[in-house]
Amino acid sequence: MNGASPRTAELAVIGAGPAGVEAAVTAAGYGVDVVLIDEQPAAGGQVYRAVPGAFPARGGVPAPDEAAGDAMRRRLAASPVEARAGERVWSVLAKAGIVAPGPAVPGSPETDRDPDPAPYPDRVPTPDPHPVFDSAPDMAADREAMREEAGLPSKGDAGFRLDTVGADGLRTVFATSLVLAPGAVERVAPFPGWTLPGVIGLGAATVLLKSQRLLPGRRVVVAGAGPLVPAVAAAIVEEGGVVAAVVDLAGPSDWLRALPWLAAMPRLLGRGVGWIVRIAGARVPVFFRHSVRSAAGRGAVEEVTVAPVGPDGSWRSAPDGGRGRGGPTAERRIEADALAVGHGLAPATEVARLLRLRHRFSRAEGGWLPETDLWG
Repeated sequence: MNGASPRTAELAVIGAGPAGVEAAVTAAGYGVDVVLIDEQPAAGGQVYRAVPGAFPARGGVPAPDEAAGDAMRRRLAASPVEARAGERVWSVLAKAGIVAPGPAVPGSPETDRDPDPAPYPDRVPTPDPHPVFDSAPDMAADREAMREEAGLPSKGDAGFRLDTVGADGLRTVFATSLVLAPGAVERVAPFPGWTLPGVIGLGAATVLLKSQRLLPGRRVVVAGAGPLVPAVAAAIVEEGGVVAAVVDLAGPSDWLRALPWLAAMPRLLGRGVGWIVRIAGARVPVFFRHSVRSAAGRGAVEEVTVAPVGPDGSWRSAPDGGRGRGGPTAERRIEADALAVGHGLAPATEVARLLRLRHRFSRAEGGWLPETDLWG
């Protein structure tokens, strides 16, 4: 049963991470009636994930993310935004004509069948979108009845209907405009043993470290690509854990090439240097241009095998293999009871796909991405 009467707002924002909070608070500052919805118990997203209130306060100076997240949550609380934490959006509908038909997206039969050997096309034809609030040409005579059945106020001009579920039961929001800020999903390239207990994503490891203050394991291999690799390794060291090795797909020259971009953001550059100093201070072995070849163990991770990779991602042969590319790889076996691994992030597109927004496929960026203009 519904926990409350439907709410009508000028703007609904899905996602209370830094982007969603900024959009909601800024819009509310211009007098817009805003509802902000997030499934987490507190705003902050992954970057500024809040520590549960039952946890004892950490002594000393708060970590930069904690301090920034607390400041953001105070700003949100002081704004006129109606923030609904702990509510999951389970249905999103668009009024007819609001969302234009786009190419097929994952989740439709046209794109979920096995791909051909040829590369994925940039775009795929799509059938017409299914009926939403008041569309369906063959039901024009029943349009008003459909509006009433959907719960759309007849006098309203709401373009979107959001149905949520939380501690207060089912609730409905009608909004003139909708901002999507659902965050990202983690990418992990599969390898033998990747489903063993003890294998965890880098993003999941940050959840344990930030919001639960738990280590992923007693002896952890941290592997993958991107800034989360040094960030997670440094956080484990800071929490008193043991990092058995850092296994980075990138090489030192790759990180050096990123310096001009990082120099434009001195705060982020400073944090990165801090991560490197912590890792070096703990004498953690770092294997550049290496990747996880397999994880093994009896019922859980006990050993992680890593090997060097070439520029094209293929396994590199050992110098003394004597058989070129077909020779044995220079593998290393590392004892560990946990492996935190990740290969970057991709946008979370569930709501965009429900709305049938236009998407394009990008192998390099991790799959289907919404097409946006200069203003997002």
